[in-house]
Amino acid sequence: MNSIGIYIHIPFCKQKCLYCDFLSFPEGMEQQALYFDALKKEIEISAGECEDYEVTSVFIGGGTPTSVEPSYIADIMGVLKGQYNLAENAEITIECNPGTADYKALRLYRDAGINRISIGLQSAKDNELLILGRIHNRKQFEECYKNARLAGFDNVNVDLMSALPGQTLRDWESNLEYVCSLEPSPEHISAYSLIIEEGTPFYEMYGENSGIRREHLLPLPDEDTEREMYHRTKEILEKNGYYRYEISNYSKSDRESRHNVRYWNGGDYIGFGIGAASLMKGIRYRNISELSNYVEAINKLDIFDILKAIRTEVQPLSKNEQMEEFMFLGLRMVRGVSCAEFERRFSCEMAEVFGEVIAELRGEELLEVTEDGIHLTDYGLDLSNYCMAKFLL
Repeated sequence: MNSIGIYIHIPFCKQKCLYCDFLSFPEGMEQQALYFDALKKEIEISAGECEDYEVTSVFIGGGTPTSVEPSYIADIMGVLKGQYNLAENAEITIECNPGTADYKALRLYRDAGINRISIGLQSAKDNELLILGRIHNRKQFEECYKNARLAGFDNVNVDLMSALPGQTLRDWESNLEYVCSLEPSPEHISAYSLIIEEGTPFYEMYGENSGIRREHLLPLPDEDTEREMYHRTKEILEKNGYYRYEISNYSKSDRESRHNVRYWNGGDYIGFGIGAASLMKGIRYRNISELSNYVEAINKLDIFDILKAIRTEVQPLSKNEQMEEFMFLGLRMVRGVSCAEFERRFSCEMAEVFGEVIAELRGEELLEVTEDGIHLTDYGLDLSNYCMAKFLL
């Protein structure tokens, strides 16, 4: 039986952060109830498409899934367990922001079958959290982390963000050291650099066309400092028992995010909820993003028309597009990509298609060739965007 991953989008949050460009927003209880009723129906209707798949991972993301009534999440888990072929050891993750889930809620999630939690700390410094527009402080994170452990979560990820306004190298180092010192320490750490995205309050402040004078803003770290932060992340986390398996992700042994590895390996996944993306049998599509249109379509259309109405941007991927994605997504991982797997999927050798690019990047010491495949060097990972662009056909 083939395997698949499931992503479930919960768009609601208490307050949108200043850097966030995800499909998320605050919303009242009435709209939340309507959304979850529609979401359950979408998941139920889609079960037939997945009957030949074993579900090996589920990721409940957002938004802030823990900002809604916990029973909504438990109900969704009930539908999945009742109508999908969930693997016995399936990895089931929920995203959580500190201050949005007490012990009782966390225990309910765990009892419902969720076995991994990803906590959005972002910074261990209250002043940095205020700058980001986060709703929690360090004390609330510590309470959330403690309660997650007490509730039975033995697979915990902590998110951290670097290159924040006003942040020094030492500030970042101390954030990493703080997370590593937690008892027990998290099984997984995601360490990302802040990206100023269009359409966010941060872009209004720091974007190219900002009307705000830079002397009135906390400065962003310069390129040299940001590069040093990037290198120190690997050094500090490896010293504390975490190995880097992807550009921004570190884990203890056998604690990689199996759901995210599925994305990077080009495996099949299906997304439920507004804006959720899917890739199944070489066809990519995305759900519509407008909450009211999503709810209306699911509630008013005939069951056979619902999925057609809510799915948009339907794109069968060509063989070239699939090969491109196999390379530039797979090369995000430190282990790189397998020549044998490439040949199995595409019935041709990697060297036939990408031989010149591989030779070029190898000559620039950005890529290494092994018996099994190819992977980026540390230098290549530093210049990953440049390297991956080379694999576009």
